[in-house]
Amino acid sequence: MTTSFKVDLFNAVHAFNAAGVPAHTAATADVFKGALYYATSTVNAGTTVYSSTGEVSGGGYSTTGSVVTFGTAPSSTGTTAFITPSASIVYSGITATAFDAVLIYNVTQSGKSVSVHTFGSQTITSGTLTLVMPTNAAGTALLNIA
Repeated sequence: MTTSFKVDLFNAVHAFNAAGVPAHTAATADVFKGALYYATSTVNAGTTVYSSTGEVSGGGYSTTGSVVTFGTAPSSTGTTAFITPSASIVYSGITATAFDAVLIYNVTQSGKSVSVHTFGSQTITSGTLTLVMPTNAAGTALLNIA
């Protein structure tokens, strides 16, 4: 999780699910996206907002990334709260070299960052990249707060 996201949690900035959303919304969940970044980029836990600097470009990739669906409400088990996107993040028909990270960010809230995930340098040629989500449970979810 990015550091700014942790602060945003205290300020009730992000609405991952329409059920029980904070007052800043109109009873709808926010829109989230996942943008891919080159291995040479500086996207990390200090990233506060989405930026196209260092983002994969061209080759069928849509700037700003793909939609991330949070169809399941945040949950908890014991002392751990967690949430995982309810579907894989898919990038179709892209050609890109030496990318190794995805930034998940909140489009609705001016591009505020949520998390950065690295996965080792990848190259894909006219193909589909699918980031399969882990099991939505304490300790395995994409985002855990213990």
